[in-house]
Amino acid sequence: MKISIVLDTCVFISALRSKQGASFKLLSAIDSEKFDFYVSVPLILEYEAVAKRMSRSIGLTHTDIEDIIDYLCLVGKHRQVHFLWRPNLKDPADDFVLELAVESECNYIVTHNVKDFKGAEKFQVEVLTPQKFLQMIGENYEHN
Repeated sequence: MKISIVLDTCVFISALRSKQGASFKLLSAIDSEKFDFYVSVPLILEYEAVAKRMSRSIGLTHTDIEDIIDYLCLVGKHRQVHFLWRPNLKDPADDFVLELAVESECNYIVTHNVKDFKGAEKFQVEVLTPQKFLQMIGENYEHN
């Protein structure tokens, strides 16, 4: 069975902010054969909204962000979530990420906010940081 993931918005934004971190390395490997990456319309819209809101601080134009989003849509596997299980998580704004992971039968949610996804385990979804996920798939990453 191939490994499958959903990336939380914080990982996407972190990758845009710095080319030095695990988030950037993970985003750079998004089209590798090591794992499948799942997206939904709500997740893509959130990626775009947050990135555009922060565009000045991350040094990207709206066009740059749109190009990156288009690429993620091209390489990602698309899912529609037909059912909602709310509330499940401490922050209801994170529920749609969990719902996408469950709908897609993903193995992992990759996030910097692991504690926010407490409860995901009851859906057989493991929550990992980008660094831990990279280590698990055999991508060497050392924090500088």
